[in-house]
Amino acid sequence: MDPFETERLLVRQFAQTDASDFFNFNSNAAVVQFIRPIKSREASDAFLKENFNLYVPGFPYGRMCVVNKSTGVFVGSFSILYLNGDANYHIGYALMPEYWGLGMATELVLHGAKVFFSRTVHPELFAITDPENHASMAVLKKSGFNLTGEYLLDGKSLCLFTLTRTAFEAN
Repeated sequence: MDPFETERLLVRQFAQTDASDFFNFNSNAAVVQFIRPIKSREASDAFLKENFNLYVPGFPYGRMCVVNKSTGVFVGSFSILYLNGDANYHIGYALMPEYWGLGMATELVLHGAKVFFSRTVHPELFAITDPENHASMAVLKKSGFNLTGEYLLDGKSLCLFTLTRTAFEAN
């Protein structure tokens, strides 16, 4: 995925030098509560290396590092990844707790959708979230996504949100 910027954030590919931040992120119970199990340092390092394989120049796909533009400090993660089934590509985001409630997730989702629709021909962008993750659902709704059903992932029912190109371009 090619880097992009929002008003306050720089979204770029993860690098090996981000391993400590990536581990702190993936081992933080509050951050990954609705995403995946906590990862050990070894598992986090392996997961980081897996993510390097997702980067394809010119395409808006992959898991990216999010940093504060003014300080260079790690803020969290942003992704556009392929999702099996009826939902093709989904947007993902998670921030370190000290950045919650500052509007940064909404900023990422709005700009990430813009990047997705400007760099692809896909008619829809999806998002999935745990039914208990009310903060994420609020971000998605505020960003123009509509709850359109459920998505079954590893036996767990998640909320499926959809943003169509038509709806996005109308705003």
